[in-house]
Amino acid sequence: QVQLVESGGGLLQIGGSLRLSCAASGRTFSNNAMGWFRQAPGKEREFVAGISGGGSSTSYAESVKGRFTISRDNAKNTVYLQMNSLKPEDTAVYYCAAARPTYRLVYVTRRDYDYWGQGTQVTVSS
Repeated sequence: QVQLVESGGGLLQIGGSLRLSCAASGRTFSNNAMGWFRQAPGKEREFVAGISGGGSSTSYAESVKGRFTISRDNAKNTVYLQMNSLKPEDTAVYYCAAARPTYRLVYVTRRDYDYWGQGTQVTVSS
């Protein structure tokens, strides 16, 4: 059974940092494009960051560019999201997702992703 499990969420203050992890099990995702999405209360789930299977290509939402960094460790079947300079508007449930295998492509839309984690809550307090 394929599983994506996020961890690392929490409550923190404005300007803080947090690193989310997404551990995959059930099969290897080392060739798959991976992504992070988030959903705030009353809002649509939105793309945050994506990385290609080879790890050479990344893409970010404008709202997080320069503050968030996505990375992957294929040996550990794990993807990370380093979040710095956090703002109250970053408060959301963060989801990890896996798309189809690709070496250089990064996917930015929900329909491109086939597997989803259960989400981890990030709350930035003002």
